[in-house]
Amino acid sequence: MASPGKNLAALLLFLNASSLLHYNLLIHAASTSRPVTLPRILIMTDLGSDDDYKDDYFDNHSSPPEVLSSVNIPQLHQEPKLCQHNPCLENQEPCAKLLKQTGCLCPGISGADEPPHSPRIQALLPITKGDNRGMVEVQWCAPSSVVTGYRVVFEGSHGNALEFGGARRRGLVGSLESGTKVCVDAVNSVGHSTRSESACKRYDPPESSDHNLFAWVIGGGVALLLIIIITSVILWKHKVCQKGKEDSTDGLGNPSYSTEGTL
Repeated sequence: MASPGKNLAALLLFLNASSLLHYNLLIHAASTSRPVTLPRILIMTDLGSDDDYKDDYFDNHSSPPEVLSSVNIPQLHQEPKLCQHNPCLENQEPCAKLLKQTGCLCPGISGADEPPHSPRIQALLPITKGDNRGMVEVQWCAPSSVVTGYRVVFEGSHGNALEFGGARRRGLVGSLESGTKVCVDAVNSVGHSTRSESACKRYDPPESSDHNLFAWVIGGGVALLLIIIITSVILWKHKVCQKGKEDSTDGLGNPSYSTEGTL
């Protein structure tokens, strides 16, 4: 059995060897690991004012780009308009052509495979000047149909109609008496229109200027005659009164004259 002194010496030798081994391990780890850099702490003694901080911030940070919001422009819905087509005027462009050019709307038109609608008489005007003086001009408006021609019929014509082209809106007829009925029919390849009230009109001539002048002459002559008669009556009465006063004055100046009788 070993003595206590030898055991103590062996323990001390073991402790020394362990310390040496631990030291070598630490040195080896320090040589192989990366150096540790400690953070540097800066102590600012003068921070400055808030305005300086704002200026520095806006100098270092540019303002963000402005984003333009898209503006929605409302698109106005324009309703189609009616074509500028007057059915009562002559020498106009067809409404179908205006539709292709401008996109306007044409009134409903019946097809060429059916009789046209009835036209409308606009006026019956007497001709007072020129070579056609004494005749009557018939004016009408076209129907909403395909028309190739028009026929004008009036009372007393014994069924003999005056024919005009499809583009015409007026025509001349002979002299008419007051109250004569005039009608206009539309015609196409299928037939003619059914006559309506608006397609006929009675001739009512206006009073001519010659008649008005004659009436004024007669009226003026009658008025002048009445003035002469009234003036003559007034003068006659005035003369009678004057004569009566003179007779009264002459009787009072004569001594033999008495209101009670003869002296």
